[in-house]
Amino acid sequence: MAADTICALASGPPPSAISIVRVSGQAVPKIIEEYLGGLLQARLATRRSFRDGDGGLIDDCLAVFMPGPNSYTGEDVLELFLHGGRAVVDHAIETLTGIRGVRLAEAGEFTRRAFEAGKLDLLEAEGVADAIDAETRAQKDQALRQLGGALSETYSAWRASLLQALALLEASIDFPDEDDAPVRIEGPVYEELRILMNEIEAALADDHVGERIRDGFRIAIVGPPNAGKSSLLNHLAGRSAAIVTDIPGTTRDVVEVRRVIGGAVVWFLDTAGLRETDDVVEAEGVRRAKAAANEADLRLYVIDGLSPSLPAGEVHSHDLVVINKADIAGDTPLPDGSFSISATTGVGLDELDRRIADWVAEKVTCDEPALITRRRHREGLASGLESLKAASAAIESGIGAELVAEDVRMATRALDALLGTVGVEDVLGAVFSQFCIGK
Repeated sequence: MAADTICALASGPPPSAISIVRVSGQAVPKIIEEYLGGLLQARLATRRSFRDGDGGLIDDCLAVFMPGPNSYTGEDVLELFLHGGRAVVDHAIETLTGIRGVRLAEAGEFTRRAFEAGKLDLLEAEGVADAIDAETRAQKDQALRQLGGALSETYSAWRASLLQALALLEASIDFPDEDDAPVRIEGPVYEELRILMNEIEAALADDHVGERIRDGFRIAIVGPPNAGKSSLLNHLAGRSAAIVTDIPGTTRDVVEVRRVIGGAVVWFLDTAGLRETDDVVEAEGVRRAKAAANEADLRLYVIDGLSPSLPAGEVHSHDLVVINKADIAGDTPLPDGSFSISATTGVGLDELDRRIADWVAEKVTCDEPALITRRRHREGLASGLESLKAASAAIESGIGAELVAEDVRMATRALDALLGTVGVEDVLGAVFSQFCIGK
């Protein structure tokens, strides 16, 4: 049990109707006895007078006591439901932190104590943070799946498979001449690793959907100068987010606009016109435009309807080709598969909006829930997969079981780090620092 007792505002900032102050640690019984008038029945909201050290009334509140180890943090926890005025909350926090051994909680410290008490693993803790930060239905659903253990269950099953393979390998190392030791371990171990590699490769080949649901899909608007990219961005943004002029090269940097479409966050990126230029600033804009286009999940390639030819090598097979200026282009033949709009008059823009919404919905409503929701997960699984490939190659080449076992151990450690079952203090610090105070 941690030595310090921690406290923090666990609800939104005042003023509000109700504010919740959370306390966790060994000083909770003392606070109940000396500041709330005595014994509280466990898990029962009780009306009490909350007083400071001089007997002054802080507030008439509801108090809920949750004794450890059956609490969120595994410690004694007290939650105070106060009137949500700033003066009330300030008086409460000032009184609590004035008690010996009680201090303000750091970001994510309540959840970190829950993790350290074995109440949840690191993947589930990340689910807590994502549930708090969720702004869309898709983000919320994904976070709750992770908090509920969906990722942990899969990763733990993979870890169990590795431990089974490792047990076979170590048996052959420790008891090579024993009758009860496996005579040939290569077949069972190789098959176990092959199945596991296929499952991890399938998880990694998910088109980054989990991360995109969490962080937002990125749609880049690209094309030559003066095709109407900035006008299209302004329509998609519903406001004048980008400067629109007839001067080529007006857009020099990437302009980002955030929207919620189909229950998911979408970032639209207006980019500099793609052309060769001797202007140093514009050239940098073109470089950034190409970088943004390469990293985007979808590209809207906008072409001037007055000269609607597709530049060789510039348009990708998955691009949505948008021919702008339909209001003045007349009967000019359009490239196959293209989509005609007018950013000036609005012709075709409703259909374009539907196309984008359908694309987002298809990504969000995939058949299988995402097994990777953060870059940390992807890097850990990729590292573990490389170790498994090395172990399989070692088996194929007939290298001794000792070296195969070491590669399997490295893969196991990668999964341990994802679940938080090994000492990864730097990872823990990075994860919990993203939490809000009070959680």
